[in-house]
Amino acid sequence: MTIAFWCVFIAVLLPYICFGIARNRGRGPSGERLRDNRKPRDFPSRIEGLAKRAWDAHLNAFESLPGFAAAVIIAHLVHAPQNQVDILAAVWVLSRIAHAAFYITDKSTLRSSAQFLSLACVLGLFVVAGLR
Repeated sequence: MTIAFWCVFIAVLLPYICFGIARNRGRGPSGERLRDNRKPRDFPSRIEGLAKRAWDAHLNAFESLPGFAAAVIIAHLVHAPQNQVDILAAVWVLSRIAHAAFYITDKSTLRSSAQFLSLACVLGLFVVAGLR
């Protein structure tokens, strides 16, 4: 497997890491966990603060995944230069990790910058594929 394909694997895991943070930090006033497996859809409306930001990072990680995965696969299918694909994919992963960290720690300007960088990587993957 290429580095870029491993990056897609990491990208699939990122939303679940954010979810784990939200789940473990989402607690009520007396310390009880707010996640109830009988009513999982109620969880986001019951949390706030760090847990809510982790939940939002979880959703955003899912939103960014399809475009990235498609770009990597398309670049692979057209035999784009692998080193360029690997670099763009690795930068995407690093920027998405930074995005989640900035989201959870409530650093909105840095979060937006990381989001922009990850989008630039996806666009770069398509450009590299298109120039092939």
